[in-house]
Amino acid sequence: MKAALLALLLLFPVAAHGATTEEIFALYARGDYEQAVKAGEAARTAPGYAIAARAVLADKVLRDKPCLECLTRAEKLARQAVAADPRHAFGQIWLAVSLGYQSRITGVVKARLRDAPGQSKIALDAAIAADPKNSFAISALGGWHIEIVRGGGAYLARLLYGAAEAEALVLFDRAVKLAPANVAVHYQIALSLLGFDADKYRARILAELRAAIAGEAATSYETAMQGRTNELLGLVTSGAPDVLDAKVRTFQGYTD
Repeated sequence: MKAALLALLLLFPVAAHGATTEEIFALYARGDYEQAVKAGEAARTAPGYAIAARAVLADKVLRDKPCLECLTRAEKLARQAVAADPRHAFGQIWLAVSLGYQSRITGVVKARLRDAPGQSKIALDAAIAADPKNSFAISALGGWHIEIVRGGGAYLARLLYGAAEAEALVLFDRAVKLAPANVAVHYQIALSLLGFDADKYRARILAELRAAIAGEAATSYETAMQGRTNELLGLVTSGAPDVLDAKVRTFQGYTD
């Protein structure tokens, strides 16, 4: 059924006005990101805005170059999704993700001044409260814990934000248990741990990378992520730590 819908959309692009959530997602899934954004905005629904935000983020990630303007656009769309329905989990998720990527460009000081870490935590908690089995939200919250600990150290991370390395691992375990074949979840967990401590978590990273490669890509974005996964796996196994570190930072959206 899904394959038939995608084939139909390839032949007859969906008009931006009046597209259903399924049609908007199909545009995103096939990699027609700008069309998905237009359709999502025109729908004026929480799912529509959320898919639009997700499309902007996917496009930004695939560019391989930091784009603060793109991330600000994604944040705006995600906030529109949240305003339309605070209990739509994906609106909250993409809001947190857009804030996280922005923080990597603007730096720690500016991120803390606008309380981006706090806003992200609130958004992810809201997503999980609305959808307790959402593997994207759960793995993203695990990544949030890792990022806070990496940026400020274990003591300050717990003191200021209640973040902890051990909690990240619990959340990662829960996410993969809920979605064992999800390419994006496995990839993001591996990337998060690579940016944190590639030596300490080498076995877990290898397992996540291999699981991401073995999974069936459900979207054009996931197909691209499998390509990145193969690249990372090669660097992890080749023993080139400097090259690996540089590639991880690029994939995570850092400017340096």
